[in-house]
Amino acid sequence: MTEPTTQSDSPQAAPAVPEIHVAPSPHVHDTSRTTRSMMIDVLIALLPVVGVAVYVFGLCVVRQIALCVGGCLVAELLFTILRGRRPTLGDGSAAVTGVILALSLPGPAPWYVGVIASFVAMGIGKVFFGGLGQNIFNPAMVGRAFVMLAFAGMVGASGYVLRPPASSAPATAPAGDVRADVMTQATPMSVAKKLARGETLGANEKMPSRMDLLLGTVNGSLGETSALACLIGGLYLCLRRTASWQIPAGVLLAVVVIAGIAELVSQPQLDVVDHLLGGAILFGAFFIATDLVTSPITPKGKFLFGLGIGALVMLLRTLSNYPEGVMFAVLVMNALVPLINRWTIPKPVGGPMPSKT
Repeated sequence: MTEPTTQSDSPQAAPAVPEIHVAPSPHVHDTSRTTRSMMIDVLIALLPVVGVAVYVFGLCVVRQIALCVGGCLVAELLFTILRGRRPTLGDGSAAVTGVILALSLPGPAPWYVGVIASFVAMGIGKVFFGGLGQNIFNPAMVGRAFVMLAFAGMVGASGYVLRPPASSAPATAPAGDVRADVMTQATPMSVAKKLARGETLGANEKMPSRMDLLLGTVNGSLGETSALACLIGGLYLCLRRTASWQIPAGVLLAVVVIAGIAELVSQPQLDVVDHLLGGAILFGAFFIATDLVTSPITPKGKFLFGLGIGALVMLLRTLSNYPEGVMFAVLVMNALVPLINRWTIPKPVGGPMPSKT
């Protein structure tokens, strides 16, 4: 008959040690929120923008999105295999990069522009740095910047205008044909820049009304035309906490302050409302600048990050020969994110640790 084991005879249980996982950004407090779920939120938020783009520009939007999404998926698969890594196509980040990249391009851009931009975005903008969570710059903006420099005539201001043959001039288009009317006009920011230089406008160059800017019945990049669609999608991201509200708040505040000062000291071609509704400022503030990997991690840092983007956009719009500046502003501020994170480290509860003497 065996004797019962007493408490003193049993080995003492090892103390419970908390398990700590250290991983690269993006960092989330809610462990139920995965990268895939956040990417799905972004795709849902982009639906109003895509819907307006299809209504205004037609099936070229579907073609551009298919090319960019397909190019990003193939590029990530190829580059990760070449690096001996496991492909991570299931997290949805490549698809989101492809959609945002497509919406930042003009509709008439040739097919190879989107494909090349996709491979550069995934290769140089993401996989080169180590994959998701390691990249410094926004991949979609890296791809767009490359094709902007390599194919300036196809992605620049003149690349947005569709030149129809004489047999299908806009004057003979059916009544209510939004696509034929919009895609043969200059972009609002290009018109404003020409007016600021004192140049004479052409036949298809006119400043659209604010209602057109709000609804999106103007020419421009596929995703930047409708301010209302960008606001709806952006508010959805902020309410879902997939995007930090401090970033778009900082961007819009900087634009309002600088445009307001410019309006007080001079008579600019664009006032505060025109700057907010025109161009890619809303699309960039809600969908590009809020990228979890390439934005700061502290609330104060996020707000400063947004302020810097808005200030740089206004600097480029008012003082440079370039009509728009969201892409360059985001890339410049992406490079400053490590410094912003260092400058905005929150103080621990009870104050900093006393230094040893």
